[in-house]
Amino acid sequence: MKNKVLAIVGMCGSGKTVAVDFFEKKGYQKVYFGGVIYDKMKEEKIPITKKTEQEFRENLRKKHGMGVVAQILLPKIKELKEKGNVVLDGLYSFEEYKILKEELKDIKVLSIITDKNIRYERIEKRKDRQYTKKEAIKRDLAEIENSNKAGPIAYADMYILNNENETNYEKSLEKLYKQMEEEK
Repeated sequence: MKNKVLAIVGMCGSGKTVAVDFFEKKGYQKVYFGGVIYDKMKEEKIPITKKTEQEFRENLRKKHGMGVVAQILLPKIKELKEKGNVVLDGLYSFEEYKILKEELKDIKVLSIITDKNIRYERIEKRKDRQYTKKEAIKRDLAEIENSNKAGPIAYADMYILNNENETNYEKSLEKLYKQMEEEK
């Protein structure tokens, strides 16, 4: 049996974390792309706030290229894939996507699509990483314009619409999981 690598993509508030948690419960090992940003910020003793995290993420990509996070994480992803299935949380740029597709030819990308107004409502109610609607809109635009985030979302292998309740969303995830298992 060939081990799988599944990248979860989507805009903020679309349900990526729920999907990643779902696949972790199914035995997938998680690789968190945002962790690279947080680790680098801690190394440089930069306090982590919404503003500093966005600035640092964008500056890191300007300095080292839009695929930098995938390049940093690629050895870890390959190592984990040898041991089992892997779920990637937070693939951002199209350049990261292309690096991973080149190195991991059988990687699958799952795009979680959610109406932006539903996403904004969800984000405002979060306990962690909460944003106002105005902040969420600003983040959306920054991620699309400065991080090339739309490419992996548009060019994904699979899609789930997450406009309804969590029960329906988890049913969609379960159905997709079963389809993936049958593809072995």
